[in-house]
Amino acid sequence: MNAVWLRAVMAVALLVGLRSGVAGFQDWPREQPPAPLTARHVAFPPYDLRTLSNGLQVLVVPHHEQPSVVFRLLVRAGAVQEPADRPGVASFVAALLNQGTTTKSAEDVATLIDSAGGFLGVAAGNELSYVQGAVIKDRTDEALGLVADMVQNPAFSSAEIALQKRQALSSLQVANDDPDYIASVVFDRLVFGRHPYGRPGQGTVESIERITREDLAAFHRQWFAPNNSLLAIVGDLPPAEAFAAAERAFGKWARHDALAVASVEPPAPARRVVVIDRPGSAQTEIRVGHLAFPRVHPDYVTFDMAIRILGGEGANRLFGVLRSERGLTYGASAEFNAYKNSGVVVAETDTRTSGTGESLRLMVDEFARLQREPVHPAELQGAQDFFAGHFPLSIETPSAIAEQVLTRLFYGQDLAEINTYVDRVTAVTPADIQRVARQWLKPDQLTVVLVGDASAFASQLKAVGFGTFERVPLAELDLDSPTLRRQPGAPGRAPDGRD
Repeated sequence: MNAVWLRAVMAVALLVGLRSGVAGFQDWPREQPPAPLTARHVAFPPYDLRTLSNGLQVLVVPHHEQPSVVFRLLVRAGAVQEPADRPGVASFVAALLNQGTTTKSAEDVATLIDSAGGFLGVAAGNELSYVQGAVIKDRTDEALGLVADMVQNPAFSSAEIALQKRQALSSLQVANDDPDYIASVVFDRLVFGRHPYGRPGQGTVESIERITREDLAAFHRQWFAPNNSLLAIVGDLPPAEAFAAAERAFGKWARHDALAVASVEPPAPARRVVVIDRPGSAQTEIRVGHLAFPRVHPDYVTFDMAIRILGGEGANRLFGVLRSERGLTYGASAEFNAYKNSGVVVAETDTRTSGTGESLRLMVDEFARLQREPVHPAELQGAQDFFAGHFPLSIETPSAIAEQVLTRLFYGQDLAEINTYVDRVTAVTPADIQRVARQWLKPDQLTVVLVGDASAFASQLKAVGFGTFERVPLAELDLDSPTLRRQPGAPGRAPDGRD
């Protein structure tokens, strides 16, 4: 009897399972992820902003959780300001700031910061250079005095310049073997053309060899001035003490007016498909995108949210299609990078060579689908929940607080926007997303870069609507050339940047 009963139960279960399969349902329980916690109201810490008599803007944010002070000095000078034939100058100047002043060696600088229980970092980007660090609060005067010495009196010693050149050339040699790097620099070169945003921040092999000490000194003289800089001090100091420390360190820094930078417009978006042929590659690096608008545009928050839905945190359609549904990649993303004078949308992934054509088609389809179909409210809610939950983390540490405020000061944005950011994000509707997608996305004007074994995937491109493309052997890649190919008779060189 028990055996008969068991067989009957199994038969019923099998029948139910088959019917469920026919109906399109899973034959096992399926759970949704837990709902996000309710977003709590987050108020940005109080801050004070003053301008010294020499024009240096000083931001002070009290933060008393630890007996330490974080500082960041930002100079409005980067790749945009460097000579067109000297890409890498801004990067070299920044890198050499902590490698010695006219009165201190690189070792002296490192020893002072170490003894103050802190750290010190320097870097340059497209539009700015910076010095940042942290020390215990009792050593604030020493640290700020050191930074003031670094930005006013860099030594630019011949030995340190030579060392920096060797390190930069070695780094480029490694990068030239990286398909991810090659795809990104070619994409930037195509999208921005001769605009400084398309130049390589780290320089090229040829430009690095050309850079002289006078190039570095001239750039420093022209752009490093208090009235062209911002200073943030965040930490366990009353505002009055922090401003007094800033005055002691930077008050004697002489101001001067920088020259205006000649405006160069990026090229208009236009469809261009470039294949960088890298024989033997097992995978293809893919970049897809086009120009967008600057950081201060009124649609910035909404458009940023739209691109996050396309390929960012909290949603990421590209990952869902390419990875979860098709198994073509381990990762896919899209981002909107907005600068002072322009911006760019770029989607990226890598895939096995046999999936190149399909991956490219799916990526372009997702650009168009974002225009064609309103996003589902639940999909938008997921992205909004991520941002609402992430924002408190972005002002959790002193350095993060300084970055939030300095970023807005640099771009000329209203500081009150910090406190309204979450409200503005959560106010975005599906109709808003579709509006900005239709207005600002350009699926028919995409720049496409593929880096991989062209002989193994070229035939796939025609089948997915990309039969016309430029094929450039990696060994002949020359980013100085409009065709991206080295001209006959020109000396051979490796693809070394985005000039």
